[in-house]
Amino acid sequence: MRDFRPRLLPTIFMVPTLLLLLGLGAWQIQRLEWKEGLIAERRAATSAAPVPLPQSLQQARGMEFRHVFADGVFLNNKEIYLYAAPHAGEIGFDVLTPLARANGDVVFVNRGFVPAGLRDPAKRAAGEIAGPVRVEGLLRLPPAGKPNWFVPNNDPRRNRWFWVDLPAMAAADGLKRVAPFYVDADATPNPGGWPQGGLTRVSLPNHHLQYALTWFSLAAALLVIYVLYHRNTGAR
Repeated sequence: MRDFRPRLLPTIFMVPTLLLLLGLGAWQIQRLEWKEGLIAERRAATSAAPVPLPQSLQQARGMEFRHVFADGVFLNNKEIYLYAAPHAGEIGFDVLTPLARANGDVVFVNRGFVPAGLRDPAKRAAGEIAGPVRVEGLLRLPPAGKPNWFVPNNDPRRNRWFWVDLPAMAAADGLKRVAPFYVDADATPNPGGWPQGGLTRVSLPNHHLQYALTWFSLAAALLVIYVLYHRNTGAR
């Protein structure tokens, strides 16, 4: 067997590419550990007993996806309609309704999904609850800004919203002392069946192990091709 003598150009290509593939695989392993920790945190949050609303945004940051409860009165005439992902094959909206609390604070409650044909509250009058209520659901934090370039801009004048912007929603409703967080209502049925709550997506995708294996496999394949190339060229 002849001596293995790497050629310059293939080696110049192979070495940084191999390091890149190995680095990507290692990065995905780190992402896997991060995602598993995040999944464990969310599982613990969603399985904990309900607690009162937090008193500040700083406190809320450590409570996202915790079950919370709040008492108050729905301001049904100030509903916000947020475009929602299709549910059961129907397009529609999430209904965000301000909940006025006894201390004068207001918290938005995502009461759940309504089909587009039921956006008009008059068509689901039974669900427009009057008087004191207790709301239970998951504590949510709004995004710091528009999630990405593909999300359309909100249109407060037409009450068309594509992402949760609590300050803008409060301004559109003429509300003050609005909490910097909101609540996704649980699946407790509303009178008349609408809105339909309990649809919060709490599961997180976790494909980082597959991604890591893909990068490491490509690195191994590259190394094999490199060795076979030199073996074949060395035999001639």
